[in-house]
Amino acid sequence: MHVARSVKTPSMLRLAAASLAGTAVEFYDFFVYGTAAALVLGPLFFPTLSPMTGTLAAFGTFAAGFVARPLGSVLFGHLGDRRGRRPVLVASLLLTGAATVAVGCLPTYGTIGTAAPLFLLVLRFLQGLGLGGEWGGAVLLTVEHAPAGRRVLWSSFPQIGPSLGFVLANGVMLGLSATLSQTQFAAWGWRIPFWAAGVLAVAGLWLRGSLTESPLFLELHDRARVPFAEVVRGHWRLLLLTAGALAVGYAVFYTVTTWSLVFATERLGVSRTVVLACVLATVVVQGALTPFLALLGDRYGRRPLCLAGCSGVVVWMFPMVALLSTGEPALMFLGFLGAMLSFVTMFAVVAAYLPELYEPRVRCTGAAVGYNLGGVLGGALTPIVATALTGHAGRVPWGVAAYLTTVGLVSLGCFALLPETRPVPVAVAEPAPG
Repeated sequence: MHVARSVKTPSMLRLAAASLAGTAVEFYDFFVYGTAAALVLGPLFFPTLSPMTGTLAAFGTFAAGFVARPLGSVLFGHLGDRRGRRPVLVASLLLTGAATVAVGCLPTYGTIGTAAPLFLLVLRFLQGLGLGGEWGGAVLLTVEHAPAGRRVLWSSFPQIGPSLGFVLANGVMLGLSATLSQTQFAAWGWRIPFWAAGVLAVAGLWLRGSLTESPLFLELHDRARVPFAEVVRGHWRLLLLTAGALAVGYAVFYTVTTWSLVFATERLGVSRTVVLACVLATVVVQGALTPFLALLGDRYGRRPLCLAGCSGVVVWMFPMVALLSTGEPALMFLGFLGAMLSFVTMFAVVAAYLPELYEPRVRCTGAAVGYNLGGVLGGALTPIVATALTGHAGRVPWGVAAYLTTVGLVSLGCFALLPETRPVPVAVAEPAPG
């Protein structure tokens, strides 16, 4: 239509880079909290509890961010489906960045008492609210600009953002852990990564300032009045299937990147620096492989890769837990790597897969809510469940492996019920005989 052609279209590389930068910043904010929850927030904000209970309480505030993410999807999805994808990117980045910096400035329990964990919970909730809107806006702006035959490839750039954000967050934590004493880290060192979020947020806003609105959205005149109500009424089955399908990816990711830190340092006596280095190396490999797996998604379809990755989780969880329990860095890395390869095989394609499952008028809300509900099911509960299952286990927590395998089987069933969405190439008509 004319309105779409009148808008200057950015290069796909510039648009994908801006989307990647924004998701990297917001996931940096989210991940730095998860690492701090595993390493230091329990004693600082819940000192009256036992070490195990304090860790569970810290993971409880960690889970609050996941609970907020679907609510953020509803709030920002409404904005994205009614006003455009671009405003979502600015508002969500501002909210998440401000909440993260505020965590770094928050007095601990020793200074303000019980108000400290309450403020921590509120700020974590605001972090999740902003992140719930980020993914949908960043992904849709990329997907709706991309050519059909390379939609998975270009939409995989925002999917690299979480890996980059994790590497930044844990790289900072690793550097501080290696250079500061335990006393210095607990006193003030843990705050530095949260303060750095302010600088990263400003950089992200600058990169996104020149982005144009999605041409598909500009052509869309029949916009949903209340997008979430329309999704629940007309797409509830799809919403539940997508949430259930994606739960396993979150479960695996946060088992490796969050729960394993607690288990390896507290139960196995492995150095915090060693565990962080193993996890960091794994996520670097995951991020590097994302665009290559996305190319396979464009060539062979979205659903086959999701089924393959989910099957890999089911097969690998018991070996992963066994390798982690050795406490040997090389074997721990191998266990993490197998799990994350399964994870990225799925998540390299979901940024294109989810939007393609929903019609354009409710796409921002439907895709984002489904994605973030999966986060509640898999990401919010897994560190808590895994920590509880580890409490009375022996050196090898087989219960954690059984739990993850069960989640994998449920997600595999959900993926099996979802349709393929890869665009079918238009065949060239053969000339009529005679």
